[in-house]
Amino acid sequence: MAEKLAQRPSSLIKVVLFGPESTGKTSLAKMLANHYDTFWVEEYMREYLQEKWDKEKKICEPKDMIPIAEGQMKRENVLAEKANKLLISDTNLLELKVYSEAYYEGFCDAQLLKHALNNQYDLYFLTYIDVPWTPDDLRDKPEDRVGMFKRFEEELKKHQKPYVVLKGDLIDRFNIAIEEIDKLLKNK
Repeated sequence: MAEKLAQRPSSLIKVVLFGPESTGKTSLAKMLANHYDTFWVEEYMREYLQEKWDKEKKICEPKDMIPIAEGQMKRENVLAEKANKLLISDTNLLELKVYSEAYYEGFCDAQLLKHALNNQYDLYFLTYIDVPWTPDDLRDKPEDRVGMFKRFEEELKKHQKPYVVLKGDLIDRFNIAIEEIDKLLKNK
């Protein structure tokens, strides 16, 4: 299992969209990948949990976290081999850690915890909650957006991860992200 959660070594610049549900991460990841003519890593958790909901009408359980993490890292590692200088991830294991602890009374599987902290990214884009919350089958915390945002930011601060908060509409966020990524590319 440990190898399935590990990030393979790479010379790519890696950025991750990070933050609470319904804050525009996927839309921004797609736009950035298109702008930089590279790949973006889709969120495996959404696909996995939508399928679980559609088949069983069940929500995420603690036992789902490792298969979700394995699926996420498989996608990231495969696309890292194909990407052009830059890889953009719609989420990562640190985000799964935050959700696990938020939903399961502080619990996070030891292997997930280890790899969430060990896997490296050049920059996190922490997406703020100043965009409308959009309901779907999986989203369930419209009343706790401030609390969830704080959890995500505290996690980045606690583990000294480099991050930039993205606020405003999608175009504002996109422009800030481009400015930050261009700095990384220039300094690489």
